[in-house]
Amino acid sequence: MTATATAATATNPVLRVAPAAPAEAAAYFRASLVFHADVSDVAAALAAEGDPGFVVLDSRSTESWDQGHIPGAVHLPTALIAEQAAQLLEKSVPVVTYCWGPGCNGATRAALALAELGYQVKEMLGGFEYWAREGFAYETWEGPARRDADALTAPVDAQDCGC
Repeated sequence: MTATATAATATNPVLRVAPAAPAEAAAYFRASLVFHADVSDVAAALAAEGDPGFVVLDSRSTESWDQGHIPGAVHLPTALIAEQAAQLLEKSVPVVTYCWGPGCNGATRAALALAELGYQVKEMLGGFEYWAREGFAYETWEGPARRDADALTAPVDAQDCGC
């Protein structure tokens, strides 16, 4: 590495800590996909014909559920998981948890509670916020609803983002 490159790396906040070796990075990102699913992938799997192979779980309060939730989701607030999971979920079926959005770790807490009970679980990144912002249909206490896709979170004129 040249002296100029070394100086730039030392002052560059992105490269101040060097990137991981490719094999370490691959292991990290593979592990991330083991634990997380994104809104678009969940929506695509639910929209496809047949059983998606997982159940979606909304871990928010009843008031939040009534404001809007993913159609077909199971409603089970995190505080009730230990008490009610066995009546609502099968341990042989993976669970995808969600809460409000990226600023909320309720889905993470729900995923932890389920994993500790022996369930296979993933967390849906973006939560209900990104479900609605990406223009997917949802249900409220008043019935079905849908918003236009937010151009900052989803392509407006395409089926998917291509990622």
